[in-house]
Amino acid sequence: MTVDPAEGLTHVHSGKVRDLYETDTGHLVMVASDRISAYDFILPTPIPDKGRILTAMTVWWFDQLADLVGNHLISVTDEVIPDRWRGRAMLCRRLDMIAVEAVARGYLTGSGLADYRSTGAVCGVVLPAGLIDGDRLPEPIFTPARKAELGEHDENVSYDTVAREIGAERASELRELTLAIYAQAAAIAADRGILLADTKFEFGLNPSNGDLVLGDEVLTPDSSRFWPAGQWRPGQAQPSFDKQYVRDWLTSAESGWHRNSDQLPPGLPADVIAATRQRYIDAYERLTGLRFADWLGPRFG
Repeated sequence: MTVDPAEGLTHVHSGKVRDLYETDTGHLVMVASDRISAYDFILPTPIPDKGRILTAMTVWWFDQLADLVGNHLISVTDEVIPDRWRGRAMLCRRLDMIAVEAVARGYLTGSGLADYRSTGAVCGVVLPAGLIDGDRLPEPIFTPARKAELGEHDENVSYDTVAREIGAERASELRELTLAIYAQAAAIAADRGILLADTKFEFGLNPSNGDLVLGDEVLTPDSSRFWPAGQWRPGQAQPSFDKQYVRDWLTSAESGWHRNSDQLPPGLPADVIAATRQRYIDAYERLTGLRFADWLGPRFG
């Protein structure tokens, strides 16, 4: 760890998108950058305003879910946050994080679809035969993953594996809370014409009472698949408000990049950058009913 002399904060960790700092009071400052990742690579081209959009969405969702689960957010305007991070940083309580990606799926796609095609199940949850890409599942399922190191791919694991690692009682609580949050968020999104295909949460324990608490970000285009409900057509790739647009460009002939090659992904062209930024803004504005342009208004001075 290093100390940033300009802000007096101790740098703790940098991930694909976020940078984490510790304050002298033991709280954490989580900074969402404009970096974007795909296929476990951090791309060389940032998406302007992406970090601010992710932060604005997370703050809104924390408020929507407050009756169901607590979260780690203290403030987005505290004076400990440097001016250059305004709108993209959150002052947060430190949690004892659980090393499990808590994933909920309501639709079959992505790595869940790949697992299903190979085994007929996702993370050990057996599904009906004959499902196709984009199908709605009979009911939402909990499909945990083991969080990987930077540059590695998260590994889908079974519920039994999670129970062995964190204990049966805590695993049950994690599954039930994940599915409850998904159900509430999916209903909110549906009212706004958006399908929440899947999402992942990170939980920690409140050190004072041991309660499960939401940490990191929540229900953003980086951690969730959002599909426009009116364009949902199973059996094909779905239009989306998330970074699937970037993944699709990277695997297209236009990019000249092959996912299984030894080459690093190329930078994104200007039109893909602009379209990706707009998708993130559209997701925020359609879900919240707010204008992204107002996020940096009176709140931050």
